Amino acid sequence: MAKKPIIVIIGAGFGGLSIAKSFKHKNVDILLIDQNNYHNFQPLMYQIATGGLEPDSIAYPIRRIFRSYENVKFRMAKVNAVDSLNNTIDTSIGQIEFDYLIIATGSDTNYFNFESVKDSLLTLKSIPDALNLRSFIFQNLEKALVNQQDVSNHKILNIAIVGGGPAGIELAGAIAEMKRFVIPKDFPDLDISNMKINLYEASPKLLSVMSEQASLKSLEYLKALGVNVHLNARVANYDGARLTLGDSTSFNTDTVIWTAGVKGNPIHGLPEESIKGNRIVINEYNQVLNTKSIFAIGDVASHATVKSPKGLPMLAPVAQQQGKHLAKNIINLIANKPLQPFIYNDKGSMATIGRRKAVVDLPKWKFQGTFAWLVWMFIHIMSLVGFRNKAVALLDWMSNYFTYDRPLGLIIRPYRKK
Repeated sequence: MAKKPIIVIIGAGFGGLSIAKSFKHKNVDILLIDQNNYHNFQPLMYQIATGGLEPDSIAYPIRRIFRSYENVKFRMAKVNAVDSLNNTIDTSIGQIEFDYLIIATGSDTNYFNFESVKDSLLTLKSIPDALNLRSFIFQNLEKALVNQQDVSNHKILNIAIVGGGPAGIELAGAIAEMKRFVIPKDFPDLDISNMKINLYEASPKLLSVMSEQASLKSLEYLKALGVNVHLNARVANYDGARLTLGDSTSFNTDTVIWTAGVKGNPIHGLPEESIKGNRIVINEYNQVLNTKSIFAIGDVASHATVKSPKGLPMLAPVAQQQGKHLAKNIINLIANKPLQPFIYNDKGSMATIGRRKAVVDLPKWKFQGTFAWLVWMFIHIMSLVGFRNKAVALLDWMSNYFTYDRPLGLIIRPYRKK
């Protein structure tokens, strides 16, 4: 019998799962590799950080996802480099051969000029990050309670969020609701009037990739929740205790949450000309530049066009659509059939700023408010992997809605900055 083509997929994010699932019942062998043994639902990471959900609500074991897939195997490993000439990858569990390689390694935090102080910043790219943030906030609340008369303790309560994209405004809204409805119940002796939540965005508007209506409404919602929003505010420095802006104004805070940007997470060994701006350059077939059997999808991939000169946006729907399309193209490639170019179908974007506050931009309809929040909630619940995750998330959100409370406050793993 002829040997089945071996397709190796690096990364079990939205793109990796999408393409692996698309090969079900196909005459190929799939090896899926990831550093973690679970898939996590990145859009709801802020809910873990603020106690709205627990980690197992947005994470799901990869092996369980593919229990019924006879042609899909999983290995937990770190990929060090790819050898495009010999069709092999070097990993922490040894060398692996492939006939076709799909790189879906996603993105990492982009610190820009703040790389030297990144250990003083809190990020939100992984479940450990979210748990660290949750612990750090509550550790500081406990510290502030001990000596409320010390004015220097105000910086322990203050929170700065850098970045006015979806992650930044969703986190700001959730923390503001914590301050108003949760912390007074759990810390009745603490004067939280000293707690300030500042959001800094370098551009003139929030949600720069969304509509003007969404931007203005999100600003209105945040201000109503008590968040101090600073637009055209470029952060110049952070020394671990004081955040300074380009105009020399400053904010004393022990907690700076960095959501200002992401960058592609390529792997070593690809042709030098195929890496541009920390993303892998691909053609219209998702094929890596100057390679024959290597492809890239999702955040790590960049296909520049006249319409998208910087490449497609780093969003989950892009990765999912690329994955499904590329699976068909690889089957065509194996069968010596022509490849079809990928065309992204933008179905819209959305963000939430708290209870009954959300903004939704669809191609032909833009709306905000309670209905937008219900749409946001439905889409995110249905996008979770696993029935249990969907049920738990729905029950937790229903409980939060009626009680205005969150099951947070456990400092199970104390966190200290490096």
